[in-house]
Amino acid sequence: MTQEATELLKKALTLSAEERAQLVDSLLESLDEPREDPAVIEAAWNEEIARRIADLDSGKAKTIPWEEVRLRASAKLTHGR
Repeated sequence: MTQEATELLKKALTLSAEERAQLVDSLLESLDEPREDPAVIEAAWNEEIARRIADLDSGKAKTIPWEEVRLRASAKLTHGR
C-alpha cells in the first residue's frame, strides 16, 4: 500500500462505524462500475441465456439431477476434495 493510502486508512479508522461503513460502500461501488454500456452487457447476457436454453433444448447440454449434485457436494465437503 502506498504511503498516501496508508495515511487515508489511518484517517478513515478515526471515523465512526457508520461513516466507515458508508465509505466502504462507496469504495466497493466504485469498483463495480461497468466498463461497458449497460445495454451492451444486458444484450450479451441475453445471448448467453438463449445459447444455454438452446443447448438444453437440443440435448447438447446434459443436466444432473439435484440429488446427485447434492450428494457430490456433500462428499466433497466431507472428504475435503
